[in-house]
Amino acid sequence: MAIERIQPEGLSRATAYTHVVRAGNTVYIAGQTATDASGNLVGLGDIEAQGAQVYGNIRKALASVGADFSNLVKVTTYLTREEDIEGYRRARAAHLNRDLPASTLVLISRLANPDFLIEIEAVAVLD
Repeated sequence: MAIERIQPEGLSRATAYTHVVRAGNTVYIAGQTATDASGNLVGLGDIEAQGAQVYGNIRKALASVGADFSNLVKVTTYLTREEDIEGYRRARAAHLNRDLPASTLVLISRLANPDFLIEIEAVAVLD
């Protein structure tokens, strides 16, 4: 099985990892944070703005293999503040309102950048 590593246009420049890895019809998306294409944080202190950016990044990652949110089968979400759960759910609902994937939500003490409130990694399956 061929393995394809993809650094999609529109995502921040990754130097120590690959944003998207396609192995056969399975697609693994590295943890996406609230950074724009230039690597700048979007939504300092605002979980809904950060969540919207993260889901926008996931959309770009999926598009790089011809997929969309309906192809997601699993997401793991990391939040740094319990009080952000409802805001995260609102951001998620704006992007995932049908064909919901299996999902895990984990509360952690911090992410790689202390200003990140959320990180989401995903797995998709292509038709």
